[in-house]
Amino acid sequence: MKKILTFAASIAGAFFLFASAASAHVTVAPAETTQGKYEVFTVKVPSEKEEVSTKKIEVTVPEEVNISRIEPKAGWTYEVEKDATEKITKIIWTAEGDGLSPIEFGMFNMSGKVADDATEIVWKAYQTYTDGSVVEWVGAEGADTPASVTTVQPGDGSSAGHGVSHEGASNVTSDQDEDENGQDVSATPLYLSIVALSVALIALVLSLKKRRN
Repeated sequence: MKKILTFAASIAGAFFLFASAASAHVTVAPAETTQGKYEVFTVKVPSEKEEVSTKKIEVTVPEEVNISRIEPKAGWTYEVEKDATEKITKIIWTAEGDGLSPIEFGMFNMSGKVADDATEIVWKAYQTYTDGSVVEWVGAEGADTPASVTTVQPGDGSSAGHGVSHEGASNVTSDQDEDENGQDVSATPLYLSIVALSVALIALVLSLKKRRN
């Protein structure tokens, strides 16, 4: 019985470890928004390397969204790049100190209007570490370093006004579920179901063993 319980615990641990690893990407929340809506977008940056810190994060602003406000973040400075029409095309956050250590993550807020004809917003990001290495979060879904994607639903006209306040952006709750560490927990019920299934299998094996005895 001890071996069976140890095996079940190993399975459960493996699934939770996979969940943690899968969420350790640079992502932009919310995962879903609406055409024409004024939205607060939050860039979540985990620092994944064991011996160096994250020093800089660059986010390319797609055509489908017009960013107009950026929330200041203590310990970091930011600069923007614009095109000929004065539209912000890139935001670059740079740490004033050591940046994000291997066990830390950062959240960077920006707000703006989603285009009326947008169907999805693909956020390409570039994460620079203190050793000079750069991780390019620009890949397709399923890639090792995927770009974060916000799905855009058709608008009904009700979000034409300013749906959020640009001031106090950090108090706005996104549509994407997060735990206290800023990680995505939307898949948690799946992993809990798998653990429950493992426990049920253990009970079945024990029941069959008793019948044999």
